[in-house]
Amino acid sequence: MARQKPTEALLWSIAFPGFGQIINGKYVKGLVFLILEVLINVKAHFNAIIILSFHGEIEKSIALANYDWLMFYPCLYFFSMWDAFKDAGGGKKSYTSIIFVFTAYTVTVGTIYSSTFTLFGQLFGPIWLPILSVVPGIAIGWAIKALLIRFKNKVE
Repeated sequence: MARQKPTEALLWSIAFPGFGQIINGKYVKGLVFLILEVLINVKAHFNAIIILSFHGEIEKSIALANYDWLMFYPCLYFFSMWDAFKDAGGGKKSYTSIIFVFTAYTVTVGTIYSSTFTLFGQLFGPIWLPILSVVPGIAIGWAIKALLIRFKNKVE
């Protein structure tokens, strides 16, 4: 099967981990990601906490969330996106994976603190704080990538 455009593979993985691998023709890998996503989703009560969070019932979403399982989700999600993007021919520039790694890291940290972190008296919960944590992850990842490229160019 012909390789898909990297952006298309990335967007399908954002929609559902494993879809990017499937459109890239990596069926077994895609199926593994799909199974892991469903397993973690069910065990963490992810869909229910999304619904509660969107309805503003943050305390209920925190009470329902199974953080032991929810902690796996950011790394699975961002690894799936990176893998699909890379397999479709993306990320040929140096250190592109750093952006995905740091975003997974900051979203995981956001998940850890999501039951206690407040800003202006507002509790963010297991959905909103991790989503907001994407922004610093991308920024940190890009900054580190730029520093590594600059260092590499000076060494060469």
